Amino acid sequence: MKKILITGFEPFGGASINPALEAVKRLEGRALNGGTIVTCQVPVVRFKAIDAVIQAIETHQPDYVMTIGQAAGRAGITPERVAINVDDFRIPDNDGIQVIDEPVIEGGPDAYFSTLPIKAMTKAMQDSGIPAQVSNTAGTFVCNHLFYGIQHYLRHSHIGHGFVHIPLLPEQATDGNQPAMSLEMIAEGLAIAAQAILDNPVDISRGAGTIC
Repeated sequence: MKKILITGFEPFGGASINPALEAVKRLEGRALNGGTIVTCQVPVVRFKAIDAVIQAIETHQPDYVMTIGQAAGRAGITPERVAINVDDFRIPDNDGIQVIDEPVIEGGPDAYFSTLPIKAMTKAMQDSGIPAQVSNTAGTFVCNHLFYGIQHYLRHSHIGHGFVHIPLLPEQATDGNQPAMSLEMIAEGLAIAAQAILDNPVDISRGAGTIC
Protein backbone atom coordinates (compact mmCIF):
# COMPACT_ATOMS: atom_id res chain seq x y z
CA MET A 1 0.00 0.00 0.00
CA LYS A 2 1.29 3.43 -0.97
CA LYS A 3 1.12 6.36 1.44
CA ILE A 4 0.35 9.95 0.49
CA LEU A 5 1.13 12.75 2.94
CA ILE A 6 -1.21 15.71 2.45
CA THR A 7 -0.42 18.88 4.37
CA GLY A 8 -2.55 21.97 5.06
CA PHE A 9 -1.64 25.47 6.22
CA GLU A 10 -3.08 27.07 9.33
CA PRO A 11 -5.08 30.34 8.98
CA PHE A 12 -3.07 33.47 8.16
CA GLY A 13 -3.44 37.15 7.41
CA GLY A 14 -5.94 37.67 10.20
CA ALA A 15 -8.35 34.99 8.95
CA SER A 16 -9.99 32.56 11.37
CA ILE A 17 -10.08 29.63 8.94
CA ASN A 18 -7.98 28.16 6.14
CA PRO A 19 -9.73 25.76 3.73
CA ALA A 20 -6.45 23.91 3.19
CA LEU A 21 -6.31 22.82 6.80
CA GLU A 22 -10.05 22.12 7.02
CA ALA A 23 -9.95 19.92 3.91
CA VAL A 24 -6.87 18.07 5.12
CA LYS A 25 -8.59 17.28 8.43
CA ARG A 26 -11.34 15.53 6.45
CA LEU A 27 -8.80 13.40 4.58
CA GLU A 28 -6.84 11.96 7.52
CA GLY A 29 -6.77 8.17 7.26
CA ARG A 30 -8.85 8.07 4.08
CA ALA A 31 -8.38 4.85 2.13
CA LEU A 32 -7.58 5.02 -1.57
CA ASN A 33 -7.36 2.32 -4.20
CA GLY A 34 -3.84 1.09 -3.47
CA GLY A 35 -3.01 3.58 -0.78
CA THR A 36 -3.94 5.68 2.21
CA ILE A 37 -3.74 9.34 3.22
CA VAL A 38 -1.89 10.76 6.22
CA THR A 39 -1.89 14.45 7.05
CA CYS A 40 -0.22 17.25 8.98
CA GLN A 41 -0.81 20.91 9.85
CA VAL A 42 1.72 23.48 8.65
CA PRO A 43 2.52 26.91 10.13
CA VAL A 44 2.40 29.89 7.79
CA VAL A 45 5.91 30.89 8.78
CA ARG A 46 9.08 31.14 6.72
CA PHE A 47 11.35 28.09 7.22
CA LYS A 48 9.13 26.67 9.99
CA ALA A 49 6.72 25.52 7.28
CA ILE A 50 9.48 23.57 5.54
CA ASP A 51 10.71 22.11 8.82
CA ALA A 52 7.19 20.93 9.76
CA VAL A 53 6.70 19.07 6.50
CA ILE A 54 10.19 17.56 6.60
CA GLN A 55 9.42 16.25 10.08
CA ALA A 56 6.14 14.75 8.83
CA ILE A 57 7.98 13.12 5.91
CA GLU A 58 10.52 11.59 8.25
CA THR A 59 7.74 10.40 10.58
CA HIS A 60 5.38 8.93 7.98
CA GLN A 61 7.86 7.88 5.26
CA PRO A 62 5.34 8.56 2.46
CA ASP A 63 5.63 7.63 -1.20
CA TYR A 64 4.17 10.99 -2.24
CA VAL A 65 3.62 14.40 -0.68
CA MET A 66 0.94 16.88 -1.69
CA THR A 67 1.19 20.26 0.02
CA ILE A 68 -1.98 22.39 -0.03
CA GLY A 69 -2.58 26.12 0.26
CA GLN A 70 -5.33 28.69 -0.15
CA ALA A 71 -5.38 30.99 -3.18
CA ALA A 72 -7.95 33.76 -3.02
CA GLY A 73 -9.26 34.62 -6.48
CA ARG A 74 -9.01 31.15 -7.97
CA ALA A 75 -12.21 29.38 -8.97
CA GLY A 76 -10.79 25.87 -9.20
CA ILE A 77 -8.32 23.48 -7.62
CA THR A 78 -4.95 24.17 -9.23
CA PRO A 79 -1.97 21.81 -9.15
CA GLU A 80 1.15 23.94 -9.49
CA ARG A 81 3.75 23.29 -12.18
CA VAL A 82 6.78 25.13 -10.78
CA ALA A 83 8.29 26.62 -7.61
CA ILE A 84 10.74 29.51 -7.83
CA ASN A 85 13.63 30.38 -5.53
CA VAL A 86 12.21 33.72 -4.38
CA ASP A 87 10.57 34.90 -1.16
CA ASP A 88 8.81 38.22 -1.78
CA PHE A 89 6.09 38.45 0.87
CA ARG A 90 3.24 40.89 0.19
CA ILE A 91 2.15 40.55 3.84
CA PRO A 92 3.97 39.31 6.95
CA ASP A 93 3.80 35.62 7.78
CA ASN A 94 2.35 34.43 11.09
CA ASP A 95 5.58 35.25 12.91
CA GLY A 96 5.57 38.79 11.54
CA ILE A 97 8.33 38.06 9.01
CA GLN A 98 8.12 39.96 5.73
CA VAL A 99 11.02 39.54 3.32
CA ILE A 100 11.55 41.08 -0.10
CA ASP A 101 13.42 39.41 -2.95
CA GLU A 102 15.33 36.89 -0.85
CA PRO A 103 16.03 33.30 -1.92
CA VAL A 104 14.20 30.40 -0.34
CA ILE A 105 17.47 28.45 -0.39
CA GLU A 106 20.69 30.43 -0.75
CA GLY A 107 22.58 29.06 -3.75
CA GLY A 108 19.70 26.82 -4.82
CA PRO A 109 18.58 26.49 -8.44
CA ASP A 110 16.21 29.10 -9.86
CA ALA A 111 13.26 26.71 -9.89
CA TYR A 112 12.00 23.19 -9.27
CA PHE A 113 9.19 21.50 -11.17
CA SER A 114 6.50 19.40 -9.53
CA THR A 115 7.22 15.67 -9.54
CA LEU A 116 3.53 14.77 -9.34
CA PRO A 117 1.36 13.97 -12.41
CA ILE A 118 -0.30 17.38 -12.41
CA LYS A 119 -2.11 16.96 -15.72
CA ALA A 120 -3.55 13.58 -14.75
CA MET A 121 -4.62 15.06 -11.41
CA THR A 122 -6.33 17.97 -13.16
CA LYS A 123 -8.12 15.74 -15.68
CA ALA A 124 -9.34 13.37 -12.96
CA MET A 125 -10.90 16.25 -11.03
CA GLN A 126 -12.44 17.75 -14.17
CA ASP A 127 -13.86 14.37 -15.17
CA SER A 128 -15.57 14.24 -11.76
CA GLY A 129 -17.16 17.64 -12.28
CA ILE A 130 -14.76 19.57 -10.04
CA PRO A 131 -13.29 22.79 -11.49
CA ALA A 132 -9.52 22.35 -11.86
CA GLN A 133 -6.63 23.52 -14.00
CA VAL A 134 -2.85 23.49 -14.04
CA SER A 135 -1.29 26.64 -12.60
CA ASN A 136 2.04 28.07 -13.67
CA THR A 137 2.65 30.27 -10.64
CA ALA A 138 2.56 29.43 -6.95
CA GLY A 139 3.14 33.07 -5.98
CA THR A 140 6.00 34.29 -3.80
CA PHE A 141 4.55 33.86 -0.29
CA VAL A 142 4.79 30.86 2.05
CA CYS A 143 3.02 28.52 -0.42
CA ASN A 144 5.80 28.86 -3.00
CA HIS A 145 8.35 28.93 -0.16
CA LEU A 146 7.15 25.53 1.06
CA PHE A 147 6.82 24.11 -2.46
CA TYR A 148 10.40 25.08 -3.31
CA GLY A 149 11.83 24.06 0.07
CA ILE A 150 10.33 20.57 0.00
CA GLN A 151 11.36 20.04 -3.63
CA HIS A 152 14.88 20.98 -2.61
CA TYR A 153 14.79 18.60 0.36
CA LEU A 154 13.50 15.75 -1.84
CA ARG A 155 15.74 16.51 -4.84
CA HIS A 156 17.66 13.22 -4.48
CA SER A 157 14.68 11.20 -3.23
CA HIS A 158 12.21 8.82 -4.88
CA ILE A 159 9.35 10.62 -3.10
CA GLY A 160 7.12 12.60 -5.45
CA HIS A 161 5.96 16.04 -4.34
CA GLY A 162 3.92 18.93 -5.58
CA PHE A 163 1.83 21.84 -4.40
CA VAL A 164 -1.89 22.38 -4.97
CA HIS A 165 -3.79 25.64 -4.48
CA ILE A 166 -7.49 25.63 -3.58
CA PRO A 167 -10.19 28.36 -3.64
CA LEU A 168 -11.71 30.20 -0.71
CA LEU A 169 -14.70 28.79 1.15
CA PRO A 170 -18.10 30.49 0.64
CA GLU A 171 -17.95 31.95 4.15
CA GLN A 172 -14.66 33.65 3.22
CA ALA A 173 -16.11 35.27 0.10
CA THR A 174 -19.29 36.88 1.36
CA ASP A 175 -18.62 40.20 -0.41
CA GLY A 176 -19.36 38.50 -3.72
CA ASN A 177 -16.12 39.61 -5.34
CA GLN A 178 -14.20 36.33 -4.98
CA PRO A 179 -14.94 32.86 -6.33
CA ALA A 180 -15.47 30.13 -3.76
CA MET A 181 -15.87 26.35 -3.45
CA SER A 182 -17.53 24.24 -0.79
CA LEU A 183 -15.34 22.41 1.70
CA GLU A 184 -16.94 19.13 0.63
CA MET A 185 -15.94 19.69 -3.01
CA ILE A 186 -12.42 20.79 -2.08
CA ALA A 187 -11.84 17.70 0.08
CA GLU A 188 -13.28 15.38 -2.57
CA GLY A 189 -11.19 17.05 -5.27
CA LEU A 190 -8.01 16.54 -3.28
CA ALA A 191 -8.90 12.89 -2.69
CA ILE A 192 -9.47 12.43 -6.43
CA ALA A 193 -6.13 14.13 -7.13
CA ALA A 194 -4.44 11.81 -4.64
CA GLN A 195 -5.93 8.78 -6.37
CA ALA A 196 -4.71 10.10 -9.71
CA ILE A 197 -1.20 10.26 -8.28
CA LEU A 198 -1.37 6.56 -7.44
CA ASP A 199 -2.89 5.71 -10.82
CA ASN A 200 -0.38 7.67 -12.91
CA PRO A 201 3.29 7.05 -12.08
CA VAL A 202 3.97 8.91 -15.35
CA ASP A 203 1.93 11.99 -16.20
CA ILE A 204 -0.40 12.05 -19.17
CA SER A 205 0.34 14.12 -22.29
CA ARG A 206 -2.32 16.81 -22.42
CA GLY A 207 -2.24 20.48 -23.26
CA ALA A 208 -2.46 22.80 -20.27
CA GLY A 209 -0.44 25.79 -21.32
CA THR A 210 -1.39 29.45 -21.36
CA ILE A 211 -0.53 32.32 -23.67
CA CYS A 212 0.14 34.77 -20.87
